[in-house]
Amino acid sequence: MGLARSLIDIDSTTPNEGPVATWLASWLRAQDYRVEEQAVEGDRVNLYVTVEAHDPDIVLSTHLDCVPPFFPSRVDSDLLYGRGACDAKGIAAAQIGALDQLRAAGETRVGALFVVGEELGSHGARAANLTPRGSRYLIDGEPTDNRLGVATRGVYNVRLRASGRAAHSSHPEAGESAIEKLLEALIALRTITLPSDPTLGRTSYTVALIDGGVAPNVVPPHATATVNFRTVGPATAVRAAVEPLRAWVECEDLVEVPPVRMGTVPGLDTAVFPFTTDIPFLTAWGEPLLFGPGSVLVAHTANEHISIPALHAAMAHYAQMSVTLLGRL
Repeated sequence: MGLARSLIDIDSTTPNEGPVATWLASWLRAQDYRVEEQAVEGDRVNLYVTVEAHDPDIVLSTHLDCVPPFFPSRVDSDLLYGRGACDAKGIAAAQIGALDQLRAAGETRVGALFVVGEELGSHGARAANLTPRGSRYLIDGEPTDNRLGVATRGVYNVRLRASGRAAHSSHPEAGESAIEKLLEALIALRTITLPSDPTLGRTSYTVALIDGGVAPNVVPPHATATVNFRTVGPATAVRAAVEPLRAWVECEDLVEVPPVRMGTVPGLDTAVFPFTTDIPFLTAWGEPLLFGPGSVLVAHTANEHISIPALHAAMAHYAQMSVTLLGRL
């Protein structure tokens, strides 16, 4: 828990991960781990951690960045609070604890990859994927309540852009309201049947951002809305489904992340998760698994926390998962 608190107490809200990466690299080297700093941007670096000089067969991975706002750690009973407690600095500490256990048992075929930028574009994962090290399995850490992820949804962000014609609001008939067009499109979106999947369920969406108009006394000549779809298949299927909205708006693709299906090992509960991870951007690091302590329901909140017993349990689970996977090689 001491390592988790030290990590949490360093502000690493994206893209300010430099200080936490520097601190963790120094701490790991003091524990006789080999640490390679992979440049991403400026002082932002990924950390590739090995026990010996050879590259490992299994890599434990998670991210060092957090969403804002930063707040430091505190302990209340058996709960550890703080930004990153469950997403994902507590997970990083649990993975390092698992490496300690494995190393103490003489196992050197497991390493770690700690990346930056997961919360905003997965820049660290994308950079790491350019320099894979031949690992056979990647165990990615995100808050899954110590369950193995069978699958995660993807993301498709699209900007709906409506165009109108400005006019004095005392004569609305002389103009054309972009906001009303946008509203028509959003109302129509409610009626569209979106793609579904037997495992991942039906595509969901959130109207996440809206902007429009120039002044209270002007018929609005422009308006936009950003819609975040949580996809269960190719984004092209969602794109085709929302085609009727083009009667009112233009559709601009912003972000596309595919859904992913992961491997499992016996003895652990499994679940499907609606969020996405760095896994789609670490395809060169081996067959993916997803596992971590903590709940995504408290991640990104002002009450972010993790159970200390769950952290300790995760250490043992990461170590045992690694042993099981090594047995498959």
